[in-house]
Amino acid sequence: MADGMISSRDLSDLGVTNTAKLNVNWREEALYEESVRRGEGRVAKGGPLVVETGQHTGRSARDKFTVRDEATEDTVWWDFNASMTPDHFDALWEDFRAHMGGKELFVQELFGGADERHRLPVRVVNELAWHSLFIRHLLRRPSAEELDGFSPEFTIINLPSFKADPDRHGTRSETVIAVNFAKKLVLIGGTSYAGETKKSVFTILNYLLPERRVMPMHCSVNVGADNDPAVFFGLSGTGKTTLSADPKRKLIGDDEHGWSPDGLFNFEGGCYAKMIRLSPEAEPEIYATTKRWGTVLENVVMDPVTRELDLDDATLAENSRGAYPLHYIPNACDKNVCGHPRNLVMLTCDAFGVMPPIAKLTPAQAMYHFLSGYTAKVAGTEKGVTEPSATFSTCFGAPFMPRHPAEYGALLRELIAEHGVDCWLVNTGWTGGAYGVGERMPIKATRALLNAALDGTLAGAEYRMDPVFGFAVPTHVEGVDPKILNPRDTWSNPEAYDAQAEKLADMFVANFEKFEEHVQPYVRAAAPRPDSAKVSAAE
Repeated sequence: MADGMISSRDLSDLGVTNTAKLNVNWREEALYEESVRRGEGRVAKGGPLVVETGQHTGRSARDKFTVRDEATEDTVWWDFNASMTPDHFDALWEDFRAHMGGKELFVQELFGGADERHRLPVRVVNELAWHSLFIRHLLRRPSAEELDGFSPEFTIINLPSFKADPDRHGTRSETVIAVNFAKKLVLIGGTSYAGETKKSVFTILNYLLPERRVMPMHCSVNVGADNDPAVFFGLSGTGKTTLSADPKRKLIGDDEHGWSPDGLFNFEGGCYAKMIRLSPEAEPEIYATTKRWGTVLENVVMDPVTRELDLDDATLAENSRGAYPLHYIPNACDKNVCGHPRNLVMLTCDAFGVMPPIAKLTPAQAMYHFLSGYTAKVAGTEKGVTEPSATFSTCFGAPFMPRHPAEYGALLRELIAEHGVDCWLVNTGWTGGAYGVGERMPIKATRALLNAALDGTLAGAEYRMDPVFGFAVPTHVEGVDPKILNPRDTWSNPEAYDAQAEKLADMFVANFEKFEEHVQPYVRAAAPRPDSAKVSAAE
């Protein structure tokens, strides 16, 4: 089908027959052109499309709901996932259908998942042309032959101009992300942040795949020349995208993957990277995408005359983002599948300056830290944040995990044991003191430590046991200042370090209380020991 033509396909299977025009499976060129024609975006120097998302510059986690019915009553973790009644959803769906009346819409038929045995056929209906371009970048594009017989399992409808009614729809505000697993339908309204669509696909896969003993993961994956896949878990800002884009290793994907009995596979066909303060020296592969035609840049500041980008300007958002197809990364793998991992890395940006730059984890510790999902926010990134604050996002992706975290944690632990995977905790945050006193961990040191872990060098290293967190920390790594390996030695006041280590350990323990009854004793035993900081100080 040529770009710009109207497909004979419609949405009648959903009971939607009143739209003005459906633009189905438009390619990138047509969507880019239409976005500019409509004034949805502007063209920056080099050809990226620059868009603004308005008041929503990130996910609206508190406005996301799952329909609570017979199918989900005993399978969804309701302590964390907000519920919506079937009646409220039906009212919402009725109003969505009415709102679609007379509108020109864009439809993409795409796959979530590179593994044909586990991929999800999904139809995405968008009100905005740039949203359709975004999701075409981010999901996997079927071949012409696959489109001929395409049958969507789920449909996602994203209408930013729709405003929810809390009284009628059971929502918190005018913004809504409603997931109905029984109807296989996701409705998104009241937000222009495109990441809601991508994360809805992740949520669906996170719910469906564990039933097949496939582990869904919020992680990046790369693989070296020796066929040694590595998994990188990490919350936003921890360096997951940056560290996986290693020119010496093939990138399988930067954000979402499955681990099946046959190995790892990417869910996506593109990348969604943070742009704020992106460095051409530290992240050359990602930086280059900001000069590429078709990259979608959300809330990146651009000079209106020269069309030059200012990636350091956070006026529009701290969470500025870039969406681009995976092949824009030179070392990306074509098939986006690989074997079982040899190494699993959990990234944390510790703004307290307590965590070592790298530590080796036992399987029990790996499950403990996976369920904890620790990182930290720093002062200035959010209104009212004046000092570092701990963030615990279980499974390194709590907002997208419908099932109980212990279910994902147990599956991960089984896979780690079955395939003999080495597990590491890597701190990309601060050293020599907390944020405001210490310095950010040098990325050269982080890369050197990661390389040593991935190539097996650390297998023969000498280790010390961290007295508070209980994990093994190497005492010497070639090319890395030995002092940096022991965070206490980098602080000018060791007693202040001990006090901060005790405080952070207490945070871990308090956060983990909600999981204790769901995990085995040996996992509970992997908890940090706050009192050990006092012992260390006394010694």
